Amino acid sequence: MLGTSALVAAERPVLTHPASFTAKAPDTFTAKFETSKGVFLVEVHRAWAPAGADRFYNLVRNGYYDDCRFFRVLDSVMAQTGMHGSPQVQAAWDGATIKDDGVHQSNARGTVSFATAGPNSRTTQFFINLRDNRAFDRVGSTPFGRVTSGLEAVDALYSGYGDGPPRGRGPDQSQIRARGNAYLAKDFPKLDYIRTATIEK
Repeated sequence: MLGTSALVAAERPVLTHPASFTAKAPDTFTAKFETSKGVFLVEVHRAWAPAGADRFYNLVRNGYYDDCRFFRVLDSVMAQTGMHGSPQVQAAWDGATIKDDGVHQSNARGTVSFATAGPNSRTTQFFINLRDNRAFDRVGSTPFGRVTSGLEAVDALYSGYGDGPPRGRGPDQSQIRARGNAYLAKDFPKLDYIRTATIEK
């Protein structure tokens, strides 16, 4: 007989099939992130960004973020994660974009938004604002939640590698796509990471 954890895992959609991640998020919920620097909680409000909240809810509850590195941490600006350690999983999600939500909350310190590369381009990468980044509002970065506990752990994430190419010498997203966590562990061993991410309520 399968144990509870095995049953939960068996019921999860396969990570390489984004089309299976279709659950509607509750109006509000809390996601717990256990990281190499400590625990932080994200309180999500679906009214702020329905499409973003639904995507985040599905990713967290199905284990997508487990073992993801904080590959882009800019001192007192932002901490970004959400590229999967498996190149096969990452490839499956690269084209799984969601439509834009209107920006109803500003990117204030502690808020959480999906990264964007232009209109309707959000997938799995998200960032936590380490300061008030109101300029991000104008490019469509839409907060869907905020860190309510453990922001000191986020502030402590390793930032010594800086930004990636072409702005800096930090992790290269094209190499993360191609080689996953093997690349990050070899070339950027000091990166902090998410041990587990779960839905609390």
